[in-house]
Amino acid sequence: MSKNRVIYDITPFTHVDYPGKLAAIAWFFGCNMRCIYCYNSDIVFSEEGRYTPDDLYDFLGSRVGLLDGVVLSGGEPTLRNLGPICRRIKEMGFAVKLDTNGLRPDRIEALVNEGLIDYIALDFKAKNGKFGYITGSSRFDHFARTLDFLIEASFDFEVRTTVHADLLEPEDINTMMKELAQRGYKNTYYLQKFIPTQSNIGDIGAPQKEFDTTKLEKILPIVWR
Repeated sequence: MSKNRVIYDITPFTHVDYPGKLAAIAWFFGCNMRCIYCYNSDIVFSEEGRYTPDDLYDFLGSRVGLLDGVVLSGGEPTLRNLGPICRRIKEMGFAVKLDTNGLRPDRIEALVNEGLIDYIALDFKAKNGKFGYITGSSRFDHFARTLDFLIEASFDFEVRTTVHADLLEPEDINTMMKELAQRGYKNTYYLQKFIPTQSNIGDIGAPQKEFDTTKLEKILPIVWR
């Protein structure tokens, strides 16, 4: 396996994944979660990517003046050494957005402190009591540390949650909003509807329950995606 082939795929263009910017997406292989509803199982379980950072730079070189930014997604991109990659992307004139589950607060803190990231989408997978079941990880404290750091740093970021009505009920979302507010988060809370796919890690289909949005409390501004 080539240690440098860390990018599973490159999406040349998106106008929805980076707020207010036209961007490309670099998908990094591997993940430190096993979310039940995850449809990127090929990326999560892959043992290597298809592209090197140099391949990404070559592609971006042809997009200077056409794109505004680059989204680093996955999988979980913070499993890789992103510092040199972000530095090079920014030297090329692109803004950098990071999609992350927050389980590597040390690496996220370093990237933010060095000015190598411009925007972060932080996935709040579930409240503490359901976090392990949904994600396959017991490291809720790592996520919480990332959340607290971004709030204290007044960094530009969003929090988002994928909602499958059989896994998360309105009461769970209310609990999660209360925790966000108590920690000082005041931005929009993005809720993403689960989209059934042919395969996902937990082999689950469309929810059997209805998600009653009328039971959501007005704790934070909510936008559905």
